[in-house]
Amino acid sequence: MTANISQHVKNLHASSVIFDGHCDTLLPIRDGDRRLGERVPAKAEGDLLTSQHIDLPRLLEGGVTAQIFACFARKPYLPSDATNEALRLIDAFYQALDENPDTLLQATTAADVEQAKAEGKVAGVLSLEGAEALEGDLAMLRTFHRLGLRALGLTWNWRNQAADGLAEIRTGGGLTEFGVALVREANRLGVILDVSHLAPAGVRDLLELSEAPVVASHANARALCDHPRNLTDEQLEGIAASGGLVAVTYVPPFLAHPPEDASLERVLDHVDYIVKTIGVDHVGLGSDFDGFGGVLPGLEDVSHLPALTAGLVARGYSDEQVAKVLGGNYLRVFRQVAG
Repeated sequence: MTANISQHVKNLHASSVIFDGHCDTLLPIRDGDRRLGERVPAKAEGDLLTSQHIDLPRLLEGGVTAQIFACFARKPYLPSDATNEALRLIDAFYQALDENPDTLLQATTAADVEQAKAEGKVAGVLSLEGAEALEGDLAMLRTFHRLGLRALGLTWNWRNQAADGLAEIRTGGGLTEFGVALVREANRLGVILDVSHLAPAGVRDLLELSEAPVVASHANARALCDHPRNLTDEQLEGIAASGGLVAVTYVPPFLAHPPEDASLERVLDHVDYIVKTIGVDHVGLGSDFDGFGGVLPGLEDVSHLPALTAGLVARGYSDEQVAKVLGGNYLRVFRQVAG
């Protein structure tokens, strides 16, 4: 996978902190379909959440330093079993830690990520995708934080006790009173807040309220691909003004219309556009691996990440800029928010 990549690119990739903002890999692990420490073959076609883009051997091959693992309570578990399901997903992560002490460590601070880089391990960071598991109770956020939660997407596409998701855009609803309190408590605790899947009014509210940098953990530029999950220039600028970042995602429908035209080159197009719009200090990576079916040409799984580094170099980014996009920016935000 690196045969046609120059030695300079290989060295740059190996020396960089590579920080991925979102994957759904805990779901098939929790379901018992696979184990994080065991290599699984990539599938040309796959079910929505079992497309098998990530495992620990390929994370290491791809040079990933830190991977944020989402805990997403799927619809069959809502509303009554959301908290239990989030805990099952966290348990799946802890089991992976126990099974792979030589290759995986939990990261709750930037120093943990740096330790993983120094030791040749992958730093796993826990996130909650949707506030359903909190049950409208800040004590639950504090409890999940004690378990290692360091990032929170307020919604998936539907409405919950914190805010309206994108599927509720007709209402024009933003954050609820609980959502406002949740933002303040997340800021206090050091939990990164994520606008991905949040309805536009909620994005506006979050950017106005948060005293810490805000991220979009897996989203692209609406100007290049008019998908509701992508961000307008105004939203991009608001995230940058917070000191946060937009993590470009590899989901084909978020890259191109039709999605069959999606490729590594389209990923690079979105990086270029967001850099042009808000600057290179506010762009990162958020693959959404194992959260979409099939494969993206050029980035078929996580082991192909050196090709992305090669693409950035080919488009004229300096070594310093490449290192920022690959993970330096995400590490900066992680340090500023989580410590």
